[in-house]
Amino acid sequence: MPAMLRYSADIRTLLWCLAMPVVALSMYAAPSLIPYLCPLACYLALSAGVIAHNHNHSPTFRNRKMNEAMGMWLSLFYGYPTFVWIPTHNLNHHKFVNKAGDATITWRYSKKHNFLVAFLFPFVSTYWQQEPTKAFIEKARTRNRALFRQIVLQYIVWGGTHAALVALAIYMHGVAGGLRIWAFAFLIPAFFSLWTIMFFNYIQHVHSDPWSEHDHSRSFTGRLINFFLFNNGLHAVHHETPGLHWSLLPEAHAKIAADIDPELKPVSFFGWCFRSYVLAPIFPRFGTRQVGRAPYDPPAGGTVDVSFGDELQAVDSGVNVARV
Repeated sequence: MPAMLRYSADIRTLLWCLAMPVVALSMYAAPSLIPYLCPLACYLALSAGVIAHNHNHSPTFRNRKMNEAMGMWLSLFYGYPTFVWIPTHNLNHHKFVNKAGDATITWRYSKKHNFLVAFLFPFVSTYWQQEPTKAFIEKARTRNRALFRQIVLQYIVWGGTHAALVALAIYMHGVAGGLRIWAFAFLIPAFFSLWTIMFFNYIQHVHSDPWSEHDHSRSFTGRLINFFLFNNGLHAVHHETPGLHWSLLPEAHAKIAADIDPELKPVSFFGWCFRSYVLAPIFPRFGTRQVGRAPYDPPAGGTVDVSFGDELQAVDSGVNVARV
């Protein structure tokens, strides 16, 4: 198996991927373990989203078919077919980086940063990401039939497998018990994953400067969060070298760290959230402030159009567009 990997660090990726069904299906076998295993399943579902992000930027395997299978596997735990990372993230967010045109801008309805705005952002982002996703699927249907078949297959595998998992749970534990167990093993973790991934996107860009060379993103530099989330806390260097494998990000981050505004490189994720959402409402000095130029204040001036209107190309995973 290591010879099939492009980077040996992805042995850890595969171990996490193998743990996902073990934890989820253990709740089928022993429902009494739900209180203990559901939180772990939530973390592993979040990991599935993080791994899918990494995989679409820098494919895990040398073999294309194995990479396609990897995307389908991750979809089962992440909560949605992972091809959506390509139009919404690789081809859109990485191009505009919280400027107008980005479907996931943090400032669409409010320029403030508080818990309510942050909490609602994933729901707003989900709505606006539909446009690039639909455009991508349509382009694939008309211009890249092989990619379109891959997209359809992901939907079939994702939906069909979960239908089978629901049926298995009902067969083992009855209708009420089965639906409950499936919800704790798969549905709740998937919701947690999808919400948290988009929440991360929000906090990594709110009040940053997308016009800056290095201050366009907030990076969390703590060792623990970067171990458990495969270095995804190091967001600035990821935007500057999106095709770089996740295992190489710490070294690349070290080269630009001195040029990043101190407010955009906190160490602790939980400490930052505590200051931003618990202390800041009482003591405003603990809240974030706009670093540099705001995303809605383009250097050339003019009207800012926040609607999605970018031309997406139907392409395969691993494509990384440059920032504009």
